[in-house]
Amino acid sequence: MDLDKLIDIMSALRGEKGCPWDREQTRESLKPFIVEEAYEVLEAIDENNAAAIKEELGDLLFQIVFQCQIAKERGEFDMSGVIEGIGNKMIARHPHVFGDADYKTSEEVLVHWEAQKKREGKQRDSILDGVPKTLPSLLRAHRVQDRASRVGFDWKKGEDVLPKLDEELTEFREALKRKRPDEIEDELGDIFFVLVNISRFVGINPEDALRKTISKFISRFRYIEMAAADSGKTLSDMTLAEMDVLWEEAKKK
Repeated sequence: MDLDKLIDIMSALRGEKGCPWDREQTRESLKPFIVEEAYEVLEAIDENNAAAIKEELGDLLFQIVFQCQIAKERGEFDMSGVIEGIGNKMIARHPHVFGDADYKTSEEVLVHWEAQKKREGKQRDSILDGVPKTLPSLLRAHRVQDRASRVGFDWKKGEDVLPKLDEELTEFREALKRKRPDEIEDELGDIFFVLVNISRFVGINPEDALRKTISKFISRFRYIEMAAADSGKTLSDMTLAEMDVLWEEAKKK
């Protein structure tokens, strides 16, 4: 099956004799599904499951086709327009591949990329324009810091960031002593921001790192729940020390 066939399927689903649910959907109603499908792709990639990645990419592609169908019905654009637009954009942003430019490093490529985006009107006032406000906070912080670093607003090396973390931790402890919620929130945010900077220097995406840690916690906690059930207990029947023993077992497994 090719892309044209998928577009025809979508058109039929939205047609007069199509699916009642699909016909009722709007751009706004589909927003949660776009986010959900994108994160399911990430989960499949984390699991390194090729079959799941293939399936979830298909689900995400279907959401794109769905949005294009709605736009076509409104007389705005269709899938071919989207494909043409992204194709032209990639050619314009890669003159070292499709033109005569000669960029030797990824840093040179990024400089041109940002300059081209400005010419396209993507960054009207600031290099930070264009970082979506709806991104998860850790990912947004990472993108903002990366943008700032491209114009030299950055530490020289990762080791330089560690003293800043110590400084922010000290300020957080002082805020705790003063018991001022707004100040505690502010200092905690600063700690997160510095941690994102550290992750950037060591080449780790903080959103990926935290997501994987959450999955690891869930897996180990489920082990505790199952072990407790096997012994005829509930977690509320167990002491913290007993649960810690099971936690260590889960880590070893």
